[in-house]
Amino acid sequence: MNLKKDNSDSMMPLDEISGFLVRPGFYDVNGATALPGAVNFTVHSNGATSCELLLFHRKEEEPYAILKFPERYRIGKVYSMIVFGLNIEEFEYAFRLDGPKDFKRGLLFDPKKPLLDPYAKAVTGQSVWGVQQQKDGLYRARVVRNNFDWGDFGQPLLPMSDLIIYELHVRGFTKHPSSNVSHPGTFAGLMEKISYLKELGINAVELMPIFEFDETLGKREIDGNLLLDYWGYNPVNFFAPNTSYTSANEYNREGQELKTLIRSLNENGIEVFLDVVFNHTAEGNENGPFISFKGFDNNIYYMLTPEGHYYNFSGCGNTLNCNHPIVQQMIVDCLHYWVTDYRIDGFRFDLASILGRNEDGSPMKNPPLLERLALDPILGNAKLIAEAWDAGGLYQVGSFPAWKRWAEWNGKYRDELRSYLKGEYWRAPEAVKRIIGSPDLYQGAYIGSNSSVNFLTCHDGFTLYDLYSYNEKHNEPNGWNNTDGSNDNRSWNCGIEGETEEKEVLILRFRLMRNACMVLMCSRGIPMFFAGDEFCNTQYGNNNAYCQDNPISWLDWSLLEKNKDFFEFFKQMIRFRKEHTIIRKDLSASVCGFSSINIYTSNPPDNQLTHETKWIGILYAGHDEDKDREDLVYLALNVYWEDQQFSLPNLSSSLQWFLYADTSDSCFTKEQPILELNYTLKARSAALFFVKE
Repeated sequence: MNLKKDNSDSMMPLDEISGFLVRPGFYDVNGATALPGAVNFTVHSNGATSCELLLFHRKEEEPYAILKFPERYRIGKVYSMIVFGLNIEEFEYAFRLDGPKDFKRGLLFDPKKPLLDPYAKAVTGQSVWGVQQQKDGLYRARVVRNNFDWGDFGQPLLPMSDLIIYELHVRGFTKHPSSNVSHPGTFAGLMEKISYLKELGINAVELMPIFEFDETLGKREIDGNLLLDYWGYNPVNFFAPNTSYTSANEYNREGQELKTLIRSLNENGIEVFLDVVFNHTAEGNENGPFISFKGFDNNIYYMLTPEGHYYNFSGCGNTLNCNHPIVQQMIVDCLHYWVTDYRIDGFRFDLASILGRNEDGSPMKNPPLLERLALDPILGNAKLIAEAWDAGGLYQVGSFPAWKRWAEWNGKYRDELRSYLKGEYWRAPEAVKRIIGSPDLYQGAYIGSNSSVNFLTCHDGFTLYDLYSYNEKHNEPNGWNNTDGSNDNRSWNCGIEGETEEKEVLILRFRLMRNACMVLMCSRGIPMFFAGDEFCNTQYGNNNAYCQDNPISWLDWSLLEKNKDFFEFFKQMIRFRKEHTIIRKDLSASVCGFSSINIYTSNPPDNQLTHETKWIGILYAGHDEDKDREDLVYLALNVYWEDQQFSLPNLSSSLQWFLYADTSDSCFTKEQPILELNYTLKARSAALFFVKE
């Protein structure tokens, strides 16, 4: 035993293991933490009987040192050790755990398998996109030091009602050569497009998964094309950003490029949300790889059947046991880390209904994890958005446990508006409810219409352009004989399947896309759309492009110039939404005597919504005290295949109606005064009006 002075100048005993001086560490600090001249390593396992720390030189397969934790370095189920004399630039690390092996009890301990630290802040092995560097012991961790200078940084802290969310894939957003960025497919490439995002007018980006994942898992070749796990919904680790999304090697710099991106977006008034996947991991089922959680505590981290098999409510082989206290704590620690160290503004939880399942898979009435996240002080300003369903059949749109904190992807908005907008006019009663904020869904524990994230498109499904270009999915390039992906698309090809030069078909398609954009931006709730919709990006009818790391999924920026009129329309509709507060929330009563929301139909005088209603009108009205003006917006919508006549409501003599846009006209014309209240709404078109004094 050696003696060494600590900072208090008192003597503390040191042990020597494998040539390194060590001492017991900090048991309540999980993972690896850099200290002056040393590193603290802390891990826990309920079932393990012993634990080893493996140290590797960079890119070497065999460890240069193996340090077994002495039994007295264990308190309860936690192993902790400070190792002196380590330079964090010079090594990578992993663990090995021994313990019982009994499949039926869910115990899979193997003293020969290197394991990735569940709390690793940086992961090695996949730094070059698509290149698997080695097969066994692929995943190792690095120790990082947080030295990023946030300066006088301040987050935007936008109200929920003001959000306009833009969902994007970091790689696909700039990987196409037409993006003309210096660092395509990376965080730096996205940063080069901030001026574009500002011009478009969105104020929140939702990044598809950026947790470390292995895109080469399950890689295969179909018709000469390499298919990868492109989307990234199979996390290897929850704390580490994907190293292959950086433009340069960031060894031990803890996400400098990502943090720079977040700071730059926030400085430009754009919040950053992460799409987080806490419902399963890349370890899959019994046939999947052995990476981390299986070796630490398989029976704790995963939901298992009584026979030891994996419940599969995620559709990806396993299901994370989110409401076990240990897993719950890890998830909370992870979200704290992203909020405090990366200043993330919000989270979208993939298949969030799984977070409310008990250990036996049954839905819980008041899931402790969801309540804890809703009430957590550190997450107090973070937006929490649930995908309120899972692959096991649990569908909770309008019934997700919310505690007045959770918003939801409103799948009913997507489905019912898709059907209505393609011409199913008999769905008018359902469509109106969705447009005015789904009041039938969001009461009680919810936060009103701000609970509804309204979307017609997202990464999963058709793009906006494909929604009106294809009747059927075309997923043959995925290699599953077109059996994958949803069959419930509620799309319409306008008469010709796929690409065409037929003028009348193209005119109709663009009109329907303008309708969709106008309705989305004039709906109560939070609008969200998929990157590229604003300039008609296509996936050629593929509605499940999860494996397509190629032009099927990459944004083709040449379409921005080709479809610049539509881009201008999209941009102006975003601007209109921002200018008119009444669309986003109730204001004080209007002097014109209107309610905040007023419904008009083709069934006067009582304006009853029926399945025979041919057109609908929605009037938002209120007095905007901040701008000291009457704020009245009238959306008229005719999805029927014949023209419809309607009359705008009478106003006081001091106010006049103006036309902002009519989707039957391909040329965007705004602020045209309306001298006659009677108006002809062309077939399959929409019009938007507002008032001026």
